[in-house]
Amino acid sequence: MRKPEILLLSDMIQPAALAELDRHFTVHDGRDPAALKAVLDGQGATIAGLAISGRNTVDRALLDRLPALRIVACFSAGIDKVDTAALAERGIALTNTSAVLAEEVADLAMALLVMARRRLLAADAHVRSGDWARVGDFPFGHSIQGCRMGLLGFGHIGSAIARRAAAAGLSLRYCTRSPRPGLDLPFHPTPLALAQDSDILMVATTGGAANRNLVDEATLRALGPRGTLINISRGEVVEEAALLAALEDGGLGSAGLDVFRNEPRIDPRFAALPNVVLAPHIASATVETRAAMGAHVVQSLRRALLPG
Repeated sequence: MRKPEILLLSDMIQPAALAELDRHFTVHDGRDPAALKAVLDGQGATIAGLAISGRNTVDRALLDRLPALRIVACFSAGIDKVDTAALAERGIALTNTSAVLAEEVADLAMALLVMARRRLLAADAHVRSGDWARVGDFPFGHSIQGCRMGLLGFGHIGSAIARRAAAAGLSLRYCTRSPRPGLDLPFHPTPLALAQDSDILMVATTGGAANRNLVDEATLRALGPRGTLINISRGEVVEEAALLAALEDGGLGSAGLDVFRNEPRIDPRFAALPNVVLAPHIASATVETRAAMGAHVVQSLRRALLPG
């Protein structure tokens, strides 16, 4: 039986999952622009599946070159570069790995929170430099106990963070486009209202043009000089210039960031700030979770394209 043909655009899928794709499908590698053009020109009409990551754009122009496409499988939670309306019009399925990576991302979110409020990076430097013996005890940080955490977004990742935060003694409230049925937590209709009622703002919403600068200057400063921002969603969701200014002038106490506007060439002002913890977009980047994400992509394509 002839194998279904798929187009690979993601450069993030791990070798084991790539081997599985090769076993079940005829894989056309479009990760290089020249290779993509060649595939679209030669096999575009027969491609049934698309394997992407959140870095890849799937727009109407691409879909027009793939008339036989039946599924887009995304190796990521973020699908903000995918034209979901165009997929729906064509009856093309879309899957992502948000449920697979949620627990891992939630772990990092909580780690960033504790590190930011307890100033653990500065504390580490205090020990390594010899200042502990030379200068004395490290200055106090701020507790998370009893703090009010505002969750901006309450999908798979937000829910996983909420479970950890509740177990750690934080008081939760949330903001989504509309109240979640059955969710017995205080609801706020805007990010500003959420920040005004929070000590910690946890950004776990989707990215994309609709959410650009959703967390603006007023929202950041509403958290106050002892407040903390954690962002594990997308860099464009936070007004970055306003964030830098608030961290520099003390209008915001601290931040933990896994995502930025211009990754990986982030604003150099971040490196000079003692009150921010920086991570290179690694929330889901463990061996185990990336393997599970790859397996999910393979499974999604198999279910959609293979009989039985």
